[in-house]
Formats: sequence, C-alpha cells, structure tokens
Amino acid sequence: MSLLHPVKLFLVLVVFTCTTPLRSNTSLQAADAASQNTVKPNVIVIYTDDQGYGDVSALNPDAKFETPNLDRLANEGIAFTNAHSADSVCTPSRYGLLTGRYPWRTKMKRNVLGAEAECLIADGRVTIPSMLKEQGYDTAMVGKWHLGMDFPGVAGNRDWSQPTVNMPLDKGFDYYFGVPASLNYGVLAWFEGRYAKVPPTMLTSKKKNPRHVDYRIMPPYNPMPEPTDGKKSRVRGLEVAPDFIDNECLTRFTDKAIEWMSTKVESAKAGQPFFLYLPFTSPHYPVCPLPEFHGKGDAGAYGEFVIETDHHVGQILQFLADNELDENTLIVFTSDNGPEKSWTGRIEQFGHDSRGGFREGKRSVYEGGHRVPFMVRWPAGIKQPGRTWDNLVGQVDVIATLAEITGGNLPADAGEDSQSFASVLTDPNHDYSRLPLINHGNGGSNYRYSITEGDWKLILASTKHTTELYHLGSDPSESKDVVSTHPEEVERLTKRINQIITSGRTTPGPTQKNDSGYWDDLAWMTPEQFEELVNAQ
Repeated sequence: MSLLHPVKLFLVLVVFTCTTPLRSNTSLQAADAASQNTVKPNVIVIYTDDQGYGDVSALNPDAKFETPNLDRLANEGIAFTNAHSADSVCTPSRYGLLTGRYPWRTKMKRNVLGAEAECLIADGRVTIPSMLKEQGYDTAMVGKWHLGMDFPGVAGNRDWSQPTVNMPLDKGFDYYFGVPASLNYGVLAWFEGRYAKVPPTMLTSKKKNPRHVDYRIMPPYNPMPEPTDGKKSRVRGLEVAPDFIDNECLTRFTDKAIEWMSTKVESAKAGQPFFLYLPFTSPHYPVCPLPEFHGKGDAGAYGEFVIETDHHVGQILQFLADNELDENTLIVFTSDNGPEKSWTGRIEQFGHDSRGGFREGKRSVYEGGHRVPFMVRWPAGIKQPGRTWDNLVGQVDVIATLAEITGGNLPADAGEDSQSFASVLTDPNHDYSRLPLINHGNGGSNYRYSITEGDWKLILASTKHTTELYHLGSDPSESKDVVSTHPEEVERLTKRINQIITSGRTTPGPTQKNDSGYWDDLAWMTPEQFEELVNAQ
C-alpha cells in the first residue's frame, strides 16, 4: 500500500507550549502503553547511508523498485513524512541521532571525519545507549561508526595488538562489530570490540566499478611499505585487511546483529531488554549489491543495492518473529541524509527520483538534503498502526522519545535539542507539534542554516547566498521564494534561530554552552551580535 506522495502533503501548524525543563516519562499515553507490557520494549535503530526519501516504495508511488520490508515498517507502524536528519552529511547526522544535540554545537562546523579522528562525542556526553544502559538495557552497535576513533600508531607504523580507544565501547555500547567509517576513508577491517579480527596491514586504492558511477574496494591489495620514522604517516592509500571486501558489509552486519540478539532472547523475555544500533553502509558508495540481487528492480545497480538493504531488514524482522520478540520491539528506521549526487542520473536513465520530489540531495540545505525516510514500528505500543504523521520531527528527537517510553530522564545538559514524540505513537489524536527545527547544508558552497516551524522554512543568508523563505505546506519542492512578501516571518524566524543557537538548546531548560563561540557560517549576524545574544541568555 502506498502512502501519500510528498508533493501532496499539507502541513498543519499547531502552537506548542512547554515549561518543563526535564524531559522524562511525563506522557500519560506513553505510560499507559508501557503499563500494558511486562517489560520495556527492545529497541532497534536501523540507519541507512545516503538513502533518499524516494527510495522507499511506500513513500514514493513512482519508485522503480519495491522495498516490501521497509513498506511493512510503514504499514504496520507510523510513517513520518516530514522527518529530518540532523545534518545533510554523515558524521554530524550520526552525532545528532545518538546525542539529541545539534552537531554544529560541537567544534566541528563543516564536513565529516575520517576513519581516524578524535571522537566527536565527548566523554561523559549522554547517548542513546548510555541512557538505556541506566534503564537496564544490553546495548550493541553493529555497522558503520564514522564518529571518530583512535587507532594504535599511525598508518605504516601500527601495532594492531593494542586496543582501539575513544570508540563505541566508550560511548555506551556493550558490544561493537563494524567498520570505522565510510569505505573511502580506509582502515578497512572487521572490527569486533577494540580489535580488528584481521588487522588492516595492506593498502589499496579505489577501483573502477563497472556497474555504477562510483568505485569498488576489493582485492587485489598491495603490501604495506616498511614503517616510517617519526609520528607522521607517509603512507598513500587506504589501509585494508586482506580479508575485507566491500560487498560483504551488509551480510556480515546482519549476521552479527542476529548473532548478538540471539544471546539476548531469554534475558529479553525475562525482563532485561536490549538496544541494537544497526547502521548499514548502503546505499552509500560503493554501490555493490551481491550477484543474487543483480537484475532486480528497474533502477540499475543502485536500485539493486536498496533492494538488498531491504532484504536484510526483512531478516531482522524474521528473527524477531521467530523468537517471539516481535510484539514488544520498537524499530526506528531512517537514513543519515539525502541521496548522493548520482540521483540526477537515475532520474534521466530510469525515471527514479531518490529525492522523492524534494529539492536537491545530500549536502544541501534544501529538503532533499535532510528530509529522509523515517518509520517507527512497535506492535505493542503504537495505536492505530498504518498511520502517517505529516508534521515536523527530527532524528535528534529519538533520544528524548526513548527516554519517555522507557522511563529514563535526560539531565539538563543532555539531549538539548531533543523533543519526545512518544505521544504520536500512543495517541492518534494527539496535537503534538515540534519546536522549530534547524537544518544544515554541508558541502561545496552550501554551508547554510535553515529553521523550520510549521509550514514556514527560512534559509539564512551566507557569505555567498541571500536569505530565502519557503512555505512548505503549499510548496514542498521549494520552488517559490517568498522572502520579499513575508518580512514578518523572516524577522520572527531569524529571532528564533538566533535564540536557539546562542542559548545552547532548543528545549526548555537552563542555558547550555556550545563547544565554540561565533563561527563564520553564521553570516547573517556579526560576532558582536552573537556575543550580545549569548550574554543575554
């Protein structure tokens, strides 16, 4: 069953008022849902990579391939049709998802991290897994991290008998299996815990992909040169383990996720739930579907790769059903940002629009950069499944939502931009309305900020662009800039974004500090105005 096409959606503005600084299990509807269950729900967050809104057939009636398992999440849960990643590229979106805090509040204002970097999540920062651990959850991450970790030594001079530090096991996860970052950043090996199962002792470069416009990471690989003197690496190429190959990622991640969950079945049934964070590497480059998916769908290798991803989601659903965990497992499915720039070629060649009709794609401040698939399925907790929710939500809201559902509390210095949407799950008639949501264009000349409240979206001026205003309710494709005819909305939303940025939070509560002062991309205000606003909080 297909849901509403995005260009036909009409958003409704509802005034929301809240004065409670501590976000906890205050929703009567969420409490009622929890009381009907003997245990707290297991939680699985499945996070795809560069998957556009239009790459789910339930959301896009014109899709050139079918995603039956993703459609099942929508049709047996709730499809959030106006949901947004925290950024329009990978690393910052993952930070926002796991912490409930906007990533630009850190010192990292642009781009993404490499495989090896200081972890963007600071020590002591509350994350989804650390919060759920306090509620008695077992926690695991299987898949792509891309938030920075510290490897022993430097490329060309490593000691892989030493542990990796400042990584998932230090941020709330009990178990970790996966890859450090996107495959084009190197240090490619199957890490389990703090160690590579087979160390990345070889080198490679990107190889031509005969089935797509990108590249492959596959043997043959080259030997590593002799260690260099000093601390700085002179190695050129991607560090890779001899047993690593790109098209095994999805299978290995799914198998490991199921293997870990298999050890938690009895404890989950006995009242100790689990949390699994499963960030897949697809359909990010390299687009490398396994041979058994070749020829499926009508959108080339990319469509095949999404179909394979859907297949692995189906394996997770089947495991839950086979082990009688399906009813009380809450699944969140979403993507880290909009589709990579190859979306243009798919429109021309196959008539498939990965953006789902929205403007632009990955890296953009326009809707195609950050409006993403977002489905929640929880048979025991969702009332009237099969619904759509067309009003605003953000991935930063996941941590507050889970805190409310599980009875957890977020202190004042955690989840500062996270607002719980638990009431949407448990009450089909609830008048929930999100506080203004900020999005970020992140790439090229597109380092811009926007703020959306209800139907109105203001894109702030940058050093290369002027201010733009769109009414998304009547113009979701952002084709008509109405900045000149609605100066009152420009003024109102500019004040709102300035207050949210300088107060260190979106939600009610005591002012928090960003990790830096003024930065150049806040071009619509001066450093002096910024400091004045900070001091006025």
